[in-house]
Amino acid sequence: MRYIPATDNDLKMMMERIGVSSIDELLTAIPSEIKDNSALKLPPALDELALKRHLRTLSNMNLEGTTMPSFLGAGTYNHFIPSAIDHLISRSEFYTAYTPYQPEISQGTLQAIFEFQTMICLLTGMDVANASMYDGASALAEAVLMAKRINKKGQKVYLSKTVHPEYRAVVKTYTNDLDIDVIEVPYDEVGKTDLKWLAENIDEHPVAIAVQYPNFFGVMEDMAAISKIASDKGALFVSATTEPIALGLIKPPAHYGVDIAVGEGQSLGNAVNFGGPHLGLFATKKEYLRNMPGRLVGETVDLDGKKGYVLTLSTREQHIRREKATSNICSNQSLCALTAGIYLSLLGKRGLRSLASINLSLAEYAKNKLTSLPGFSLTFNAPTFNEFVIKTDKPVEEINKKLLNKGILSGLPLGKFYPELNDSILFCVTEMLQNTDIDKLVEVLNG
Repeated sequence: MRYIPATDNDLKMMMERIGVSSIDELLTAIPSEIKDNSALKLPPALDELALKRHLRTLSNMNLEGTTMPSFLGAGTYNHFIPSAIDHLISRSEFYTAYTPYQPEISQGTLQAIFEFQTMICLLTGMDVANASMYDGASALAEAVLMAKRINKKGQKVYLSKTVHPEYRAVVKTYTNDLDIDVIEVPYDEVGKTDLKWLAENIDEHPVAIAVQYPNFFGVMEDMAAISKIASDKGALFVSATTEPIALGLIKPPAHYGVDIAVGEGQSLGNAVNFGGPHLGLFATKKEYLRNMPGRLVGETVDLDGKKGYVLTLSTREQHIRREKATSNICSNQSLCALTAGIYLSLLGKRGLRSLASINLSLAEYAKNKLTSLPGFSLTFNAPTFNEFVIKTDKPVEEINKKLLNKGILSGLPLGKFYPELNDSILFCVTEMLQNTDIDKLVEVLNG
């Protein structure tokens, strides 16, 4: 669906340029007797998402549908992407842009990145954000390295097992040859970080405590309690958010005293594709600014006092001595960051809150429907956002195969990452699903 951003003023300017006063003057070649000026008998206008669904329904009347409702999330989320985004990011000045080293010819790119940084600060509540990282996993790993630079005497990083398994694997890879011990913190019976275990086992001089918010099971962590433990022990508090849409409803990381807030920005207008590209979010407190990896775009003025944007505090090995570099990241995800910036600007604060509410409502509807079936129950009885874990007394592989045969993509079997949860499935629900999709899922499982 093409997005044509012509406003009434744009049309007026174009008509003035060619010397006509109205669109009708362009149609004078059409005989008046065959013109029909009566109102078209059309139903009320639909919003873009509803219109696409309607057109897809019509097309499926001609061809067998090739799409299927998906309940798969686990770090990559299927959200609606407004047509305006593809239109704008396809402009040549953005599509082919590389690192904006020359500010005199890169003001548009630099401003777009600056606006993105500003939006991430608003989203997380943090003081400063960088110009994006590769993805959420590498952003978390970089946060751990940054915490070590700040807490030099510490050696142990306490990483909750409720953090995305692949994020934990990347952290371990990054720290494998460094003076950092990664200690995994178990989860409790409700799917939250085990605070009792953490309080009893944490070292006297820890580097950091890192948790996911909301966590991999979709469960809301007790951030205030974790923050207190971190503060009492002198550890930096690191949070990772794989589903930033949640921040439209829940309190931002900064509210809980988080020192470094990272996340994955794929949800913000970037398509699922086949596993990428993703977009790493990275924000921190002002006092840690010079330890932050990656790029930072700043606002300044030129010799004439005009506002301008430049790269600043880019402590990468291309800019300073290798041993003083905070990171070896050599590129960022500018196009994905631009996408996220456009997406957030289109939604605005109220739109983001509304979208988060829709996702929460649909997920709760699905949760209630699934747990009403015999043989299905909640693995973790705790508040969740978007995702939740369902335990079944039937083989998980058989369930997923049965759903796939009926044109439904099931959730993620957790046994691969958590052997103790081999009877559980992580389901995800976004606004791309409707109640009818959920009802169909339940109907198939009940059959």
